[in-house]
Amino acid sequence: MAELGKKYCVYCLAEVSSLRFRCTECADIELCAECFSAGAEIGPHRRWHGYQLVDGGRFTLWGAEAEGGWSSREEQLLLDAIEQFGFGNWEDMAAHVGASRTPQEVMEHYVSMYIHGNLGKACIPDVIPNRVTDHTCPTGGPLSPSLTMPLPPLDISVAEQQQLGYMPLRDDYEIEYDQDAETLISGLSVNYDDDDVEIELKRAHVDMYVRKLKERQRRKNIARDYNLVPAFLGKDRRDKEKPSKRKITKEEKELRLKLRSLYQFMSCKEFDDFFENLHKEKVLRTKIRELQRYRRNGITKMEESAEYEAARHKREKRKENKNIASSKRGKEDGKDGEFAAIENLPGFELLSDREKVLCSSINLSPARYVTVKTIIIKDHLQKRQGIPSKSRLPSYLDKVLKKRILNFLTESGWISRDAS
Repeated sequence: MAELGKKYCVYCLAEVSSLRFRCTECADIELCAECFSAGAEIGPHRRWHGYQLVDGGRFTLWGAEAEGGWSSREEQLLLDAIEQFGFGNWEDMAAHVGASRTPQEVMEHYVSMYIHGNLGKACIPDVIPNRVTDHTCPTGGPLSPSLTMPLPPLDISVAEQQQLGYMPLRDDYEIEYDQDAETLISGLSVNYDDDDVEIELKRAHVDMYVRKLKERQRRKNIARDYNLVPAFLGKDRRDKEKPSKRKITKEEKELRLKLRSLYQFMSCKEFDDFFENLHKEKVLRTKIRELQRYRRNGITKMEESAEYEAARHKREKRKENKNIASSKRGKEDGKDGEFAAIENLPGFELLSDREKVLCSSINLSPARYVTVKTIIIKDHLQKRQGIPSKSRLPSYLDKVLKKRILNFLTESGWISRDAS
């Protein structure tokens, strides 16, 4: 007679009190794991019948020789604890498994069986893909010291700090850029019953908040790099501490103001280097034009350029003295400043006396008059030859000036009256 309280396999009569498979269609048919896996059939029982796993909770997963004698029920509680409390919380895991297991036993059993054992070798690959990177590395990660370390506080007085609402120990302002950015995460909380959509929505809120913080810090860095706060307070120390190597022209100052939008893309040093390179380019272009002028005048050595410059300076001096003498003679002859406005302009020597009077009276430069005269005469000749032409006079010539020039050219015989 079978011992009371013990269960036996109906096929091989092995004890199955700890773990057995019970047929759901046949009465009193219980098989051991070996007979069930071999497909044993006895009486009305067939291998395709439904079954139910009956676990007494007293068998071991790793065999009787495994250290500690952990039962299947304890193994299940251990796996539930590692999922609930996480790896490393051995005190909480031991309390969950039961009072019979210490935190040290729980840690040793899990590490030896599930990590370094056969199960760990089969499930954990040698090279773990998508391994979590260390975001605190000093290579520019989101938590690297280069980004998380605060900048040194601004060197301003207490009164100026109150004026700006600046808190030096925090390197913050009372009113920051995008002041309401914290409202994105102020009401967030993680709940265990959140579904996937709610979790992704909360992650999106956190991501938006992080981007706003990065933009806030970027603006602070720009203001610190370009000394915008001292400039706002009217004491830009950068010009005093670091004197410029060259004098900045008015045109360059205006260009710097126009290109201030580049501050957000370039550091202060890069911005200054940019204008230094522009200045060097301008100097090089001037030098190249000077060398090309020397070459056109037959100069091939730098020693000859000094003689050429000295001779050119003498010529310009003589020409200047000649102009002064001619202006004095004009005053002596009673022509005190008649053509003073145009006599030094290009093309003055190409005009006749009547044309000089005309240009002086209508306040038109000789070069522009010659251009207008050429266009009018060319159109007149094309019309006489039957060639259609469209007059394209310069924009600076209005109707009154055009009429006076046409009348002058007609009276002078350059064009006929029907054309005018």
